[in-house]
Amino acid sequence: MQQPTLSQFAMGLTGETAFDVLAIAKKLKAGGKDVIELQIGDSPFNSTKSALEKGVQAIHSGATHYCPSPGLPSFRETIARNYTQEFGVPVGPENVVVAPGAKVFEQFFCEAFLNPGDACLVFSPQFPTYRPNLERRGAKIVISPLRQENQFRPSLTDIENFIRNEPRAKAIFLNSPHNPTGGVATREDMQGLAKLVLGKDIAILSDEPYCHMVWKGKHETPLSIPGMLAHTVAVYTFSKSYSMSGWRLGYSISSPKVAEIMGKMINTSLSCVPPIVQLAGQAALENDAAERDEVMQRFHKKVEMLVEHLKKVAGVKVFKPAGTFYVFPDVSEICARLKIASHGLAMYLLEGADDKKGVACLGGECFGEAGKGFLRFSCAEPDERLIEAVEFFAQAVHKTERVEKFLQGNPKYRAS
Repeated sequence: MQQPTLSQFAMGLTGETAFDVLAIAKKLKAGGKDVIELQIGDSPFNSTKSALEKGVQAIHSGATHYCPSPGLPSFRETIARNYTQEFGVPVGPENVVVAPGAKVFEQFFCEAFLNPGDACLVFSPQFPTYRPNLERRGAKIVISPLRQENQFRPSLTDIENFIRNEPRAKAIFLNSPHNPTGGVATREDMQGLAKLVLGKDIAILSDEPYCHMVWKGKHETPLSIPGMLAHTVAVYTFSKSYSMSGWRLGYSISSPKVAEIMGKMINTSLSCVPPIVQLAGQAALENDAAERDEVMQRFHKKVEMLVEHLKKVAGVKVFKPAGTFYVFPDVSEICARLKIASHGLAMYLLEGADDKKGVACLGGECFGEAGKGFLRFSCAEPDERLIEAVEFFAQAVHKTERVEKFLQGNPKYRAS
């Protein structure tokens, strides 16, 4: 029977590998395997107290119908007030749009600013959904590699060259604190960025989900530089700071004109974010800062502990990330010795290293070519399980016969 032909975009669509590995890990666990799950960026902690209480109350009070597409007025006002107080950027509700998480703003940003053939600078390794959202618009992707020796900070030279040399330079995707590397852009980076783009037809998506997970210095946003509000869509989520990943709640800060367009995009695609979710988020902003900060410190201790244990593994080069709850060790020496790709090493740790136990993590190439030779571990397990995972990793990379058996069954993971 003849079926409609799928588009070229649909046929080539890629997703976030973390969810693919999550599915494999869950399947193995259901089959009885002990899997330490460090593959996905989800909080191991419960949603904050006020969010939980208000969400339940909102259901019973009947907040279960449509609401304005840009978000509840009271929630947008709360976001604007909180943002001004926390980051020193004076904004109002007219600058705020509420969405189901931060990720959807990647698509909205591309639809708002990019025409087919326009060029966008992406720092790599990069979050996996950047590429498909840019490809959806037919944009040209220009890569700027992030380097461990530069603390994975964005290169101002690459930004300057992009603007000077790309005839249709139009956008920059900035992610700080950075997933997967843990790099953090400094105040000087933001000031340099502003000097390069102010007065030019360049839009910036500033992806800031880990704004409360900065372990060195403080979080910097391009919006804090005068004039950058007109160039920037900054996006945030409640998933990390308030452990509300399953609620699907985020927001953007931009100029009123762009916010109005984003509101129309919500209207024509999602209608609105459920009011019960928004009211829970509003309660979190109003009441749960102390609980949030205490959880962030617990994350920080987890990161430090994981780094210290990874430093003891032969063949691993690792530094403490400046932000996020990810550790991004260089394992290229191990990969070269075993003749295995870094994501192959990750899948070997999950599936092939032991019949009864596994560790789920991600190979750096899941985040682009610049991630080759690295692994990404999240800290979303109890402390003792993090230590157990590193010990398992240290032993597994010396089981050369098991590695070879795994590669024979999975030749795609063999290093070229």
